Amino acid sequence: MTLIHYQDNELFIEKVPAKSLAEQFDTPLYVYSQGTITAAYEAFSQAFEKHPVMICYAVKANANLGVLSLLAQLGAGFDIVSGGELERVLRAGGDPAKIVFSGVGKQDWEIQNALAAGIACFNIESSMELDQIQRLACSMDLIAPISIRVNPDVDAGTHPYISTGLRENKFGVSMEDAPGLYQRARDLSHIETKGIDCHIGSQITELAPFIDAMSRVLSLVDDLAIAGINLAHIDLGGGLGVCYDDETPVDILEYAGAILQGMGHRPQTLVFEPGRYLTANAGVLLTRVVNIKANEDRHFAIVDAGMNDLIRPALYQSWQRITEVEIRNSDKELFEVVGPICESGDFLGKNRSLAIEAGDLLAIHSVGAYGFAMSSNYNSRNRVAEVMVSGATTQCVRQRETIDDQLRLERCLVF
Repeated sequence: MTLIHYQDNELFIEKVPAKSLAEQFDTPLYVYSQGTITAAYEAFSQAFEKHPVMICYAVKANANLGVLSLLAQLGAGFDIVSGGELERVLRAGGDPAKIVFSGVGKQDWEIQNALAAGIACFNIESSMELDQIQRLACSMDLIAPISIRVNPDVDAGTHPYISTGLRENKFGVSMEDAPGLYQRARDLSHIETKGIDCHIGSQITELAPFIDAMSRVLSLVDDLAIAGINLAHIDLGGGLGVCYDDETPVDILEYAGAILQGMGHRPQTLVFEPGRYLTANAGVLLTRVVNIKANEDRHFAIVDAGMNDLIRPALYQSWQRITEVEIRNSDKELFEVVGPICESGDFLGKNRSLAIEAGDLLAIHSVGAYGFAMSSNYNSRNRVAEVMVSGATTQCVRQRETIDDQLRLERCLVF
């Protein structure tokens, strides 16, 4: 469900015309629909209402404090991968008891801060990390709750950069090595083994990889129980895909039904780490056409947003829908929608049928996940503003950067 729609050939975000947002906050501009995020979270939660569940939003998808505070108010937990994300969640009002800490390279200070905050669980990825957490927990005289992330060697059938569940990926412990690591963890003085974790990738649009991975994880859970290691939760990660173009995402009720059928009578709490599913289609990037340019048979729409603002098309060759903010009844042409960055890879969309002139506004859709979160100051460009819309109400949840903001931490060399 999305509340980003057209009315009388004009784009609206909930009840607010996109054109008025561009006029008020300038462009490029990220805009998020509060109602769309809320509806996605509630759909996920209701799909699993018959089983104990903890939905931990993957903060890396969109770490804006406005987004995080909304999800905290809805009752979400959070999946973090850094000490900075921990601080963001806490400042946004997130419950530490609903935070899981993932990632392969946790540093001592990050683990110490998470222990002090009282998070729900560390998803550990190696024997060395287990020893690291034991050492730090011992020094702080605290018990560290842990889950072991297993790598089920399942091909998620997605882009190789966002595939995480194969043997060739850097994530997790092999299924063969996991039992021995669980036995080691059981004998450590400051470790409490809480669960098992698995995440096979992102933007998955078929049910089969999820079920394959879950069946392998449940088999290991049952083997551990026979060995006297009983787990309180099973974390099945995230990865549910969304519609960017013509994909047919997995229906949330079908997904939940298959997961719950697989669980059978097992009592463990289910933990999920959705990111893209909750925020991707809640966001648009508004950008203005600066110039129209023709090189022989190619037409370029040069816009004020670039790959520093939205890197997914350049990095992943991802497809983002691009539409006119105000649709006019005139002939369309095929355009390469490109930015001002000094890189040939600086494109936002290729071969797009548009009826536009210089000065027109375009909307790049489905950018609420991995949009602003992956933006940068490349070419010394200021990162853009972010706005949240709820009905007819608008809040700026991140101000546009200035060049002074960029340069504040730098110093000229003086001898």
